[in-house]
Amino acid sequence: MAILSRMARLLKQHFFLDRIPSHASVLEIGCGEGWVRSYLKQRGVLDYTGIDIEPPASIVGDIRDWESLGIERASKDVVIAFEVIEHVDCIQACVAILKSRGYLMATSPVPRCDTVLSWMERVGINQQRTSAHVNLLSLQELSQFKPVHFKKPAGIVQWAILRKRA
Repeated sequence: MAILSRMARLLKQHFFLDRIPSHASVLEIGCGEGWVRSYLKQRGVLDYTGIDIEPPASIVGDIRDWESLGIERASKDVVIAFEVIEHVDCIQACVAILKSRGYLMATSPVPRCDTVLSWMERVGINQQRTSAHVNLLSLQELSQFKPVHFKKPAGIVQWAILRKRA
């Protein structure tokens, strides 16, 4: 794992995951090898579901097919989408899955800085992308959500905790 990716993981634990109460119902989109699940389990969060297009995930499939995959509407307190939104337009799925006033916790490149990230991947500073970035957007400008916490680490990525508007 690239050094920046390791550092980012530790910072994400503090900025995002430590804010999730143990009683929360959580869905992680793009769960990969499951580091978020392991961390949340250690913190006592037991109602966790991970979805990814490849195993090992609780649900293997595309988040845009959430209804056919058995995910219920308005069933989750928190949806986590770390480094996912730039790959697939899943905002409407997140809105549908979140309970009223639930939280979307997301990371994504700052749209104008994606070429910098691509260079960092090529030289081994950052992890390689798994697919093209086809959905670059500003997380603060999503009309379905109210920004609660927002930051731009190094000015090239955006981290947001967004609350679903009622």
